[in-house]
Amino acid sequence: MCSRDCCSGPGGSHKGNTCTDKKGGKGGSLTGEKIIPTPQSLLYPYEVIEEIADFITKGSGMRPKIGIICGSGLGSLADIIQDPKIFEYEKIPNFPVSTVEGHAGRLVVGTLEGATVMAMQGRFHFYEGYPLAKCSMPVRVMKLCGVEYLFATNAAGGINPRFAVGDIMLMHDHVNMLGFAGNSPLQGPNDPRFGPRFPALVNSYNKDLINKAIEIGKAMGIESNIHVGVYSCLGGPNYETIAELKALRMMGVDAVGMSTVHEVITARHCDMKVFAFSLITNKCATEYSDKKDEEANHEEVMAVAKNRQKACCELVARLIREIHSASV
Repeated sequence: MCSRDCCSGPGGSHKGNTCTDKKGGKGGSLTGEKIIPTPQSLLYPYEVIEEIADFITKGSGMRPKIGIICGSGLGSLADIIQDPKIFEYEKIPNFPVSTVEGHAGRLVVGTLEGATVMAMQGRFHFYEGYPLAKCSMPVRVMKLCGVEYLFATNAAGGINPRFAVGDIMLMHDHVNMLGFAGNSPLQGPNDPRFGPRFPALVNSYNKDLINKAIEIGKAMGIESNIHVGVYSCLGGPNYETIAELKALRMMGVDAVGMSTVHEVITARHCDMKVFAFSLITNKCATEYSDKKDEEANHEEVMAVAKNRQKACCELVARLIREIHSASV
């Protein structure tokens, strides 16, 4: 397997889709041995995912039905879980570690509104240097733990001019910009134990859950702050240029971030029902200006997320209650 550092380190040089490994003797001669990069789909084979899932289910004594991925600043979603069993990422076999501020790096298993759930306090991003298959690997772990529903949340910039900071956008579709560049968490040989070779994504976001969330928003008195829209994921870690934001708006994108899409693709590949929303933490500037306060920054994202934690937690909890009530 080609490691993440082999091309940039002193021992190897990048040539096309392979790496030439320099194994020189005392004289520093080159062997010319070629190492073929591992396809994304083979980074975490079924048996490894199964091992991780067994570690979690045996350690928690539970088989969760609902999985939650907490976005930047939204880790409090996991804090409302009752009777929690907490797993630090670094102590889970073969699990990556989150490196981003606002992502605690813990997996929490317990109950919420009567349902057994597991929540990720911290996700993995492409810009951290992880391949997309590794970023979305926890979704497959959730599946083998017994999860049927994925709740994915994120902090996003609002492109739609109707959106205000603090609004919640229920995702009903996405534009996969990383996929346009040929990058997918499903690249490589397909394992049918996870799902089909060519999964359909037309109805990725569950319409019933979206409609229930809208009803819950009305009951909470925040219907004016809830929208339904299209999300797009860019690679990051830099925020978008004015030209990029204008192009996204022309494509029908309402909010933009750096996550979620590859997780949703992976969830739908293994036939999980998906509900996702974006907390609008900043309004994207779509006109040129010299004003510094119009530039996006991570501190603003975290501050808005903290102020809206209560509403986001209540929305998720009530929706989980609806799912649990319908299943008993």
